Amino acid sequence: MPVQTVQALGALLIGGVFVFAGTEHFLKFGAMRDYLAAQKFPAPALMLAVGSAVEIIAGFLLAVGMARPFAAGALIIFTLATNLMLLRFWASEEPERQVLRNAFLINIAVIGGLLLAGTISMQLN
Repeated sequence: MPVQTVQALGALLIGGVFVFAGTEHFLKFGAMRDYLAAQKFPAPALMLAVGSAVEIIAGFLLAVGMARPFAAGALIIFTLATNLMLLRFWASEEPERQVLRNAFLINIAVIGGLLLAGTISMQLN
């Protein structure tokens, strides 16, 4: 399989996950908003709406190969912010600490994939 095909498939998969997650957040908006409010987020409805829109739009752009560096950058910022605000394993006790730490580390790996996906178009030019 050609390298460009594999790279496009990788970007499709990573972008698709964000589109799915953002869409699910809108479908479960009330529950998600309430969770953010319980976590003491300021303006939880606004943050949820904006974050979910970023996931959907940037995820779609990444998946279809449009503005990949911009889309990957937006998703990296989103993922870092979400990690630091929601997956605060250092402030939790076991066994929750381990669950949050694992999710945090998985998101760090996703950021690595986004860095790779965002550079695809740079390599092709």
